[in-house]
Amino acid sequence: MTASEARPLTATRQFPPGFLWGAATAAYQIEGAAAEDGRTPSIWDTFSHTPGKVFGGHTGDVAVDHYHRFRDDVRLMRELGLTAYRFSVSWSRVQPTGRGPAVQKGLDFYRALVDELLDAGIRPALTLYHWDLPQELEDAGGWPQRATAERFGAYAALVADALGDRVERWTTLNEPWCTAFLGYGSGVHAPGRTDPVAALRAAHHLNLAHGLGVQALRAALPPRAEVGVSLNLHEVRPLTNAPADLDAARRIDAVGNRVWLGPMLDGAYPEDLPADTARLTDWSFVRPGDTATAHQPLDFLGVNYYTPTLVSAGGDGPAGGDGGHGGGTSSPWPAADEVAFHQPPGDLTAMGWSVDASGLYDLLTRLSRRYPELPLYVTENGAAYEDAVGADGAVHDPERIAYVHAHLEAVHRAVEDGADVRGYFLWSLLDNFEWAYGYDKRFGAVHVDYDTQVRTPKASAHWYGRVARSGELPELPGA
Repeated sequence: MTASEARPLTATRQFPPGFLWGAATAAYQIEGAAAEDGRTPSIWDTFSHTPGKVFGGHTGDVAVDHYHRFRDDVRLMRELGLTAYRFSVSWSRVQPTGRGPAVQKGLDFYRALVDELLDAGIRPALTLYHWDLPQELEDAGGWPQRATAERFGAYAALVADALGDRVERWTTLNEPWCTAFLGYGSGVHAPGRTDPVAALRAAHHLNLAHGLGVQALRAALPPRAEVGVSLNLHEVRPLTNAPADLDAARRIDAVGNRVWLGPMLDGAYPEDLPADTARLTDWSFVRPGDTATAHQPLDFLGVNYYTPTLVSAGGDGPAGGDGGHGGGTSSPWPAADEVAFHQPPGDLTAMGWSVDASGLYDLLTRLSRRYPELPLYVTENGAAYEDAVGADGAVHDPERIAYVHAHLEAVHRAVEDGADVRGYFLWSLLDNFEWAYGYDKRFGAVHVDYDTQVRTPKASAHWYGRVARSGELPELPGA
């Protein structure tokens, strides 16, 4: 029994005043308009058009056509009662080559989106980078190259200059672990490279990019703006308390979590990480002053959580621990081949991910104890299920309601126990292009018919809207 299960529920489970109730999306997954108004290919355009990389040969060329339908989508958010919306900017839409001046038509799209949100009473939360690197920067070496971090700083300044007068909440990177270790390690995400040294180099340059991005944002944004980062921190649990299993968990925590928390929040890499990976690299790509640059004061930390990670000693091959992201044959965990990954107990989502909300509670409370002055947001949490429009024209998704209810309950418990959690963003607002799974997995609160682009709010969307409007988590019927 975890600490979160041991204490009885309060009667009302009212969330604090001002708590943000949002939903989240990413540019490549929803926008479409892949070649309109000056946009050029990103690494995900290239990857999705490469045969065999994405389920069914699906691409984000059209996605859910948010580029042309954003006003209708904002209207849906308002009707559902959301108070915040987290979206990402497509780097190649506003700065197609990753260099030079902005494309004003690209920036105009985001200006119009933000204005629409503000008119609807919805607070925009902008993410600068959600995995869609301009292809020209990848052709020049991508994230394993230091120059990409420097380009990111210039890009951050460009977007801040355009939108800083109306967006108050800014995130530099979304889930850099996926960028580095799924993109350059296991190869199941764009750009599809399988080089563990390149993955570690990419991780460092993402840390550096974050720091340069924060500096650029601080220079351009008004003082009221909040700046943070969103990390998919792994709730790593050992299979047993045997020393070897505990050490396996330590290794995965180092390359899954502390590789980011160390530079960004503590100002240094953890000592065990270079030692664990010494047979791959001497880390000479880290230059003096880099970790100081990465270590910028932040206004919040975004936490993305879906499922815990269960490990033991005794690796079972390089494909272990792909995290349910596409089943590659190379490992996303550099120098951790001796670690075995296990299916955690619990019901499974359509992604094959275990449903275990205690992991979110444990993660939030541990972060709160470690960084007590740093506010937290749950910037992604949700589940994919097999959804379909029924004969009655509705989409009934009780499994998703149960999933979100359990995780909101975990957030509420964490708040009661002292964690400064200030908002929750459901992943995702809309069914969309789910990366290597294409359109085969549906995470959305709103169902999308991909042939007609018709949006149908699922039962979970209406339920979540009632929670957002009241700020109170009700008991589930029959619970």
